[in-house]
Amino acid sequence: MRIRDLPYADPGVPDVRSGPRLLWWLSRRQLGGQSAALGWGVLHMAAVALFPLAVGMTVQAVVDRSGSRLALAGGLMLLLGALTALGDTMLHRVSVTNWITAAARLQQLLARKAAELGSALTRRVAAGEVVTVSTADVEHIGWFVETQSRFLSAVVTTVAVCVGLVFYQPVLGAVVAVGVPLLVLAVLPLLPPATRRADEQRELAGHATELASDTVAGLRVLRGIGGEELFLTRYRRASQEVRGAAVRSARMWALIAAVQVLLPGLLMIAVVWLGIGLVRDGRVAVGELVTVYGVVTFLLFPLRQVEEAAMAYSFSRPSADRAARLLALRRTDAPVGDGPDSGSGSGRALGGDLHDPVTGLRARAGELTAVVCGDPDAAGLLADRLGGHAPQAAAGTPSVRLGGVALDEVPLAAAREAVLVQDKDPVLLSGTLAELLDVPASGRVSPEAALAAARCDDVLDSLARSAADPSGGAMNAHITERGRSLSGGQRQRLALARSLVADPEVLVLDEPTSAVDAHTEALVGEGVRALRKGRTTVVFTSSPLLLDRADRVVMVRDGRVVAVGRHDELLRTDRAYRTAVTREPDEGLDEGLDDGTGAGSGGAPDAVLTRAVSASANGRIGDSE
Repeated sequence: MRIRDLPYADPGVPDVRSGPRLLWWLSRRQLGGQSAALGWGVLHMAAVALFPLAVGMTVQAVVDRSGSRLALAGGLMLLLGALTALGDTMLHRVSVTNWITAAARLQQLLARKAAELGSALTRRVAAGEVVTVSTADVEHIGWFVETQSRFLSAVVTTVAVCVGLVFYQPVLGAVVAVGVPLLVLAVLPLLPPATRRADEQRELAGHATELASDTVAGLRVLRGIGGEELFLTRYRRASQEVRGAAVRSARMWALIAAVQVLLPGLLMIAVVWLGIGLVRDGRVAVGELVTVYGVVTFLLFPLRQVEEAAMAYSFSRPSADRAARLLALRRTDAPVGDGPDSGSGSGRALGGDLHDPVTGLRARAGELTAVVCGDPDAAGLLADRLGGHAPQAAAGTPSVRLGGVALDEVPLAAAREAVLVQDKDPVLLSGTLAELLDVPASGRVSPEAALAAARCDDVLDSLARSAADPSGGAMNAHITERGRSLSGGQRQRLALARSLVADPEVLVLDEPTSAVDAHTEALVGEGVRALRKGRTTVVFTSSPLLLDRADRVVMVRDGRVVAVGRHDELLRTDRAYRTAVTREPDEGLDEGLDDGTGAGSGGAPDAVLTRAVSASANGRIGDSE
């Protein structure tokens, strides 16, 4: 796999039974790159290991005054230098490729899982943990996958060098062959506490990241209530905890590095001391002692590779555990084997009435249905359920049906194509407006028509003025991360335009105009109604300006449909509906009304309609952009 070929056409189905199994699966998915790195690593380390032999030959040739052997040693040095440069260059190239491709595969898997779970992801996993897994954990896992081949090449080279030393100089070779395994084993007791400290640091860093994300997301509210100092103090405290944990972790790894320097140094002293005695006795030549000394010095290099592999595993093991837990999450209503790339399953397009057997809600095909819920949280959960994104479903709970087909019986891709849910807090990705509106779509609705229906004229003017190149127009203007440079109402309308461009068979909108003033809200309602004519649209709202434009209004209370009809009819006949829509107490609304006949004093129906629209306008102007 080459970096230029990324992303993968199919990242595969990971083994998420545990962290180590995920690491092993990632390693097996790129055996070609691992084999290439192993080969180049062995070549590089073997060339470096043979350098002491060439140096020893040189020293012995000078002692013996042999010009031919000196020339042979010089040629051997040149050859080994060339092989070392080639091996090192190719090893680095292949290792970096292995690291990047492993990380890219894992990031694709995480992105696919996020797309599969949708808004349910952050309800089941903390946002800080998602960020940590997608950034630091991916890097740690890619690092370990990359170090495996270098670790194996270090082991192969070390074993070969020790065996060669035993044959080359049995006494000194035996000392080295026994000492090297002891050096490796001496570090093992230090790894568990180092791993625990690294885990503590990552957990605290994830908490600090989540706190920072929440603070930035609510910055406007915090400034409004004067709470930014409180959250700043909390973040400072969390940041200092992360710093302290990082220092404690660094101390342990520094101790491991010190042991890796001290113990080989002691081995080297022992070999030199013993070798000098053997030279004095005439049992070892000077060149042989120089060779053995150089080989012991070389062994510090593969031992460093072993240390790095141990460190990489200690960092990647908890990272892999977290990634495996996240990748193991499934939609509770998804069939086994379902995924975002699954086919359409039934082979026909989904369509028809959208029906929820649990609440009794039915949205007729081709109509604009408004849903009134007394509880905003319940409205959000019901909207998710209509789109097949319910976070948890009890055993035996029937699925939402579209045209008689249960959404949990069709592949995820087919369900997502048929039903699109826009929640009350939509996210705008950074990029140009053209890129924002470049979404999978039917092609029936143009971006210009969608922007006009969502009444984004002022947004376009604002973006055009702020564009780096005004001649490029608003479509080439840059939108910052999450659209933070825009007001709440502007973000809502751009998100609505994006949903309208997608033009799904069923569009579910959860409070699409909660941050928009009354005048604009009325225009948006007209625009959506006209553009979605012939398509099924469900709007969760309590605004009379939108309710009055719906073909049917459904009121849901305590998880069940309690009233169905047109907006004006329900205002006259249903007391609970009047209370939810006008936000006035029952006593005030009951004056001049009887129990649904409309025969009270003062022209009650018209009075209620007037008060409802007025109450909505007055209640929303204060929340407008």
